[in-house]
Amino acid sequence: MTASEADTILHRFDVSRETRLKIETYVKLLLMWQQRINLIGPATVAAVWDRHVCDALQLLQHLPPGARTIAELGSGAGIPGLILAIAAGLDAHLYESNGKKAAFLREAARQTGTRAMVHNVRLESLTRDRSVPKVDCVVARALAPLPLLLDYAEPFLSQGSVGLFHKGQEVDVELTDAAKYWRMNALKHASQCDSRGVILEIREASRV
Repeated sequence: MTASEADTILHRFDVSRETRLKIETYVKLLLMWQQRINLIGPATVAAVWDRHVCDALQLLQHLPPGARTIAELGSGAGIPGLILAIAAGLDAHLYESNGKKAAFLREAARQTGTRAMVHNVRLESLTRDRSVPKVDCVVARALAPLPLLLDYAEPFLSQGSVGLFHKGQEVDVELTDAAKYWRMNALKHASQCDSRGVILEIREASRV
């Protein structure tokens, strides 16, 4: 992606100059670490702004009013969680079980000056630990089918967090499957970056 195309994306989401510099720092670090560990799909490296940065920034408009804290499940490269925290000035809790990816997240947070706590744990442990922090929003991208994703997110959703989850064209099938186990208020937003994608907003989820 050219610099002008990156400009277009950042302008589209009304990103400030200070935030732009931090996101550029993040992208440079991501591409450097990508040569050693697989943070994003190799085929998407050339389209990192269009495929990944855009995918994260589009969540800005869906954040709950006055949001200050987020949690990201299966953070990986910090997309969307870390980028969202950079752009909106949020405190972030990033959950990642892979030690090398957790190390990347810590370094990216340090270099961008982002207030992020990286939790190097398996998500299954969250379902047993009810002492997770209270956050305004919980996010995840390409992590798990919705019934399992709601299992992981329940400790946050049960405290009133809003869920924002990237989903694909099978979202209706996943919603039908999840309805067997969950009672929830779900709203679908069309993705601004992928014509087949959806941002699924979940509120008030409880087990049936």
